[in-house]
Amino acid sequence: MSTPSTPSEPIASPATEASAGTAPPARLGTTLLVIVTAYLMVGVDSTVVNVALPDIQRGLHFSRTGLSWVLNAYTLAFGGLLLLGGRVGDLLGRRRTLTAGVLLFALSSLLGGLAADGAWLLVARASQGLGAALIAPSTLALITTGFPEGPRRHRALSVYSAMAGVGGSVGLVLGGMLTSWASWASWRWALLVNVPIGLALALALPRFVPETPRHTGRFDLPGALTGTAGTTSLVYAFIRVSQGGWGDTRALLGFAAAAVLLAGFLLVESRADQPVLPLRLFADRDRAGGYASILLLPAGMFGAFYFLTLFGQQVLGYSPLRAGFAFLPMTLVMFTTVRLVPRLLARFGTKPVLLTGMSLAALGSGWLARLEPGDGYAAGLLGPLLLVGLGVGLSFMPLNATILAAVTPRDAGAASGLLQTLQWLGGTVGLAVLVTVYGTATRHTTGSPGAVLTHGAAHAFAAGALITLAGLLLAATVLTGRREPVK
Repeated sequence: MSTPSTPSEPIASPATEASAGTAPPARLGTTLLVIVTAYLMVGVDSTVVNVALPDIQRGLHFSRTGLSWVLNAYTLAFGGLLLLGGRVGDLLGRRRTLTAGVLLFALSSLLGGLAADGAWLLVARASQGLGAALIAPSTLALITTGFPEGPRRHRALSVYSAMAGVGGSVGLVLGGMLTSWASWASWRWALLVNVPIGLALALALPRFVPETPRHTGRFDLPGALTGTAGTTSLVYAFIRVSQGGWGDTRALLGFAAAAVLLAGFLLVESRADQPVLPLRLFADRDRAGGYASILLLPAGMFGAFYFLTLFGQQVLGYSPLRAGFAFLPMTLVMFTTVRLVPRLLARFGTKPVLLTGMSLAALGSGWLARLEPGDGYAAGLLGPLLLVGLGVGLSFMPLNATILAAVTPRDAGAASGLLQTLQWLGGTVGLAVLVTVYGTATRHTTGSPGAVLTHGAAHAFAAGALITLAGLLLAATVLTGRREPVK
């Protein structure tokens, strides 16, 4: 049964609503800077803790299994609540939701940095995930409603996509620097660094980012419960697969629960007046194809970065800091490419740019599949990483633009939340699949640990290339090729 919301602000017409959430043209640059900084904070945190895991294990006496939940607690809360976080922004106001998420994220980072035991840290990490689930869809929705469709929005999305691309690499480097140089506080700075950034953002948001109107109507409580529980169950199941394989009992129970809950969620959404996920978002062919592609591209790419990190540290003998710096050439190419994409879209259209990018990303992964134990960084990694950076840089911004084109202001949060849910889920699914491929390839492999790891990683890279090719074929078949998708 739905429960009524009690907004203090009346609903505006769509035209009025769109203008209400738009910053003055002279201030658009500052508005964008504040928005993307909030999202960059989330992106950096997704990897900064990875580098600090050995120090966390020593400091809080985690078991190996328990240590994995320092990452999983965040992944589970973030991935499971993204859909709900997007719709909350639609209903309560996106700047308000973003500010609440930033404050919760900063407070959770403070609590995590002061953690005296493992349980304390895990609760803080889950709370960080909740804050991130409020931040991520609100930032993208504010760009959708705050920047007029066309060149201005394309430029804003290119900056946003660039920040999304560099966040992970910045996190690896920052984590390595903090754990290497701040040894007197060790891993705690990987969390505490978010506190001053979050407080500064909370002060800047009311000044530079306009609020969007709140919506009247009835909040879809059954949809929120079934959608959140179903997505969380699915993310949990894939986490279990990456640890225990596809036969893991808890993974199978998670998949079964997700199937039942998500089927119920779709049934509820088809009848709700104010659904958490408006099914009308799938009525546009380009948007539906974009959603499918945004699931497959991260599935093929992000799992590969896990094995690249292992190769760098365990085969090449890199320190965590040096391993983070190894990704910087790819990051720089990605950042530069994304900034050029608006011009390419204006000249060639969305589909050619997207297909070129996905082709290059698949080629880069295929090149990594030829990796040998004796390959150094320059011979074995640099070329493929540059190709992957170029491909990913050409791909994500056109996908974002395709999905968000012609979305009505009242659905912008839901559309953004679904986009980021599928992107996050794609990375989780991809890691589970690639870990399974790695395990199968190394089961009967003999040789040195480095040779075994390289053999398995090469098979994982090949699987990632095939997943990216599947996304390429889907995009080539489904997307219509219009320069600007229409509703």
